[in-house]
Amino acid sequence: MSDEPRIRSLPFNHRLDILSEEALAKVHAETLTVLERVGVNVRSPHFVEALAREGAVVDRAAQRVRFPPEMVEAAVRRAPRSFSLAARDPALDLPLDGRQGWLSIDGCASEVVDLETGERRPSTRDDLARATRLADALPEIAFVWQPCAARDVPVPVQPLHELRTQFAGTSKHIQLMTAVTGDAARGSVEMARLVAGGDEALRGRPIVSSFQCSISPLVWDEGPLEAAIVFAEAGIPAGFVTMPLTAATAPATPAGALVLTNAEVLSGIVILETLVPGAPTFYGSYTTVMDLRSGGAACGAGPEDLFYQMATAQLARHYGVPSNIGTFASGSKAPDWQAGLENGLSGMASYLGGADMLSGAGLLYSGRVYSLVEMMLETEIFGLIRHLVAGVRFGPDDLAGPVIEAVGPGGHFLAQRHTLAHMRELWMPRSFDRRSWEEWEADGRPEPADRARERVRAILAEHRPAPLEPGLEPELDAVIAAYEHQMGGVVHA
Repeated sequence: MSDEPRIRSLPFNHRLDILSEEALAKVHAETLTVLERVGVNVRSPHFVEALAREGAVVDRAAQRVRFPPEMVEAAVRRAPRSFSLAARDPALDLPLDGRQGWLSIDGCASEVVDLETGERRPSTRDDLARATRLADALPEIAFVWQPCAARDVPVPVQPLHELRTQFAGTSKHIQLMTAVTGDAARGSVEMARLVAGGDEALRGRPIVSSFQCSISPLVWDEGPLEAAIVFAEAGIPAGFVTMPLTAATAPATPAGALVLTNAEVLSGIVILETLVPGAPTFYGSYTTVMDLRSGGAACGAGPEDLFYQMATAQLARHYGVPSNIGTFASGSKAPDWQAGLENGLSGMASYLGGADMLSGAGLLYSGRVYSLVEMMLETEIFGLIRHLVAGVRFGPDDLAGPVIEAVGPGGHFLAQRHTLAHMRELWMPRSFDRRSWEEWEADGRPEPADRARERVRAILAEHRPAPLEPGLEPELDAVIAAYEHQMGGVVHA
């Protein structure tokens, strides 16, 4: 049995507030103005009426909901300052306490890069299972999203099949990103209760969490809001995420895009905390830029993206809620120089910004394609950053004065016991190549991606996740079957 820890966090030994106090105050004030004067469209008569009863100013015909500043600030104060994301294995629980950041795998791609052929193809349940099993084995990955869609099952019940697959594939925390309707949320809650051991067990240790996305600019559909309420009433953390494109679905100025981002996330938190006071929630942002040549999402490490990562993490801290910040995004189509540069800068920005959750590893092509090889390489970047920020000790043995004296001028430190005692503390890459040119050439000139691919194959061949409790799998299947009948999604295997 390996002594290696099952999960590793990114300790916040350093933090950089990219927004000055004055800038932060301006963003907050402008956000309150937007929420009061512009508001959000809520495409649900039910939620419009519920919010009107709680003090929101509504235009029923336009489905517009405006929030007085005092309503916003009171609702945000109700949100818990910290909480934990529990796991099927209690040793893998994740405290969201502002002291460290946790990395997830990313999602929800509709295609994957086939591990053997290198070709792009539609994703399946088997792809989801492989990615989940790989994530379960990697200590850098602390929790999992749904990295790719199970496109071989009908859309209405995809979230339930994906959750069933992931419960079997990992004992780490699962964060749901595809359960975006009330029925999908209710089915997910039923399944989570079975695995957790009942309603109270799930409330005490929520082994899943969830988030819902706005439609930029400033729109909430009924399904995501209903799902958030269902999860929150079951004691499951329910976060809110926005993904606007600067110059397309957000203003062209980074400051303006930040205000829009903040208004959308806060509107979700206000709705939740008004209707389910005290519900655990978090602030999620994956704001990026529209590429002015292609019209697509940049999703990389341009200066604006790095600014948004750091600024939104700071805003979440200002409001006293945990943050979930888009990290390790790349527009590259392959695990190449561009992906390495973008992901290295992005990982460092999320660390410096103090992101509680870094989401996440494995996507290429601006979020459209999932790659197991890219996921492996990004965990190596995470490990490098983690080693750097862990800091350097300066105790007597670390300063090594007696050893320097013993070796003296012109000697070497290879034979010293001090070297033997400390050499394993040095960071050693898994995918970098530091051999001689001749050795590298004789080995076929492998790229880092080639070495990562071999490691992925080895892990998938050897790793076996902790099994579910006996008898659980048929019960989970029965829940899915009931919702397939109710939602009209029957799987044709």
